[in-house]
Amino acid sequence: MTNYIPTIGIEVHVELKTNTKIFSPAKNGYGSGANTLTNVIDLGYPGTLPTLNEEVVNQAIKAALVLNCKIRKEMHFDRKNYFYPDNAKNYQITQNRTPIGYDGYVEIEVDGNKKKIEIEEIHIEEDTCKSAHRKDVTLLDFNRAGVPLIEIVTKPCISSPEEAKKYIEKLRETLFYADISDCKIEEGSMRCDANISLRKNESDPFGTKVEIKNIGSISNVKLSLEKEAQRQKELLDNNETFKAQTRRFDDKLNDTVLMRVKETGNDYRYFPEPDIPYLYLTDEMIETVKEKIPMTATERKKEYMQRGISEKNSEKILLNRAISDYLNEFLDTNIDFVIASNLLLGDISFYLNKNFKKLEETHLTKEKMIELVEKLSDKTLTSKNVKDMIEDLLETDKKIEEIIKEKNISNITDDSYLEEIIKQVLKNNQESVTDYKNGHDRAFKYLMGQVMKASSGSANPSLASKMLEETLKLDD
Repeated sequence: MTNYIPTIGIEVHVELKTNTKIFSPAKNGYGSGANTLTNVIDLGYPGTLPTLNEEVVNQAIKAALVLNCKIRKEMHFDRKNYFYPDNAKNYQITQNRTPIGYDGYVEIEVDGNKKKIEIEEIHIEEDTCKSAHRKDVTLLDFNRAGVPLIEIVTKPCISSPEEAKKYIEKLRETLFYADISDCKIEEGSMRCDANISLRKNESDPFGTKVEIKNIGSISNVKLSLEKEAQRQKELLDNNETFKAQTRRFDDKLNDTVLMRVKETGNDYRYFPEPDIPYLYLTDEMIETVKEKIPMTATERKKEYMQRGISEKNSEKILLNRAISDYLNEFLDTNIDFVIASNLLLGDISFYLNKNFKKLEETHLTKEKMIELVEKLSDKTLTSKNVKDMIEDLLETDKKIEEIIKEKNISNITDDSYLEEIIKQVLKNNQESVTDYKNGHDRAFKYLMGQVMKASSGSANPSLASKMLEETLKLDD
């Protein structure tokens, strides 16, 4: 089978976090009853006029900034003319000739190699209403009509399905932490279309482009492109030709399915929107938006790693915005961030997930967290103690000392007493000592278990492990 070079481009539609819609005062929301968040402007009533929402422009400026784009200071909106049931006006207001952002990039890393995925443009537009197909009937929900969007279009510079997946992950993380969108793909607030073509050599012209629509998850971005690349390879290997076409990804089939063949290019007859004046951005407007951008995911990761948290754990923290925001409350303190992050990713997350709770719903105040980390740091408490205390720590206003007394927690801090326990354990378990010296790692775990048992669980595990290892070496 011939090896082919894939060329991939991606278009992402992102719903913006605003209180109202882009051209009407109707609420921008999700989950309400069908057609309850509407306005005559959204419904396309004749004679209604759009009024541009200033916050939409601010959010688009913010997106252009965090995605390293140049910002166009003079722009206008365009009418994209087409007839479809979800488009009541028979045109969509968008930006065709003057997108607000252009020539940007998102940096990704694949197999240790960094690459800039180039962004061709970011433009503002309105969403259409939502169609629901029921047998031979199509139902329309205009709650989504007029919801503000930005469309982010890459250049055809993505070289593999894995790169495409990494790009979407990084894009989602960037926009989410900038408070531009909630980026909930399952709710449709972030939607992805991809296109792919194959060619034999870099010097060859691009192959026939196939667009894949309605990709419902980040993992399916990679899977759909892999499936489509395989389909095109088989056709090309058999010397078969195919027309440019639009396909969709079918979750049940785990494959792409033909929607329509593109016989001719789409003629949307774009022309400037006559009901919206030209928009002029000033340096002051851009600077005001820039000053309000929250700490980005990249900046957070850098902060965490500078404080000793591993890269892997830093990335785990960024997967949970609530944990990241909570940890950021301690950036002005001198607590041990490694211990704090281990607590948040370990026992605290386990308890929250088990009990379907959010971190902000607990009683884990900043002061209580600082004291807890300090007691773990100076060995006053052990990780086992935290497991015993976790419910009281998160569900009550009790002070840590109060919980320690109630739980009757007392840990061995006397090295000489712990040394005696270890010597006695070794004396009573000579066979395991011999196994350890013969290279059996399990013997050490067994001996550690006996030390903890002999101390009634009150020995500090890390200290006991260190002392046990040192004592075994002295016996050699």
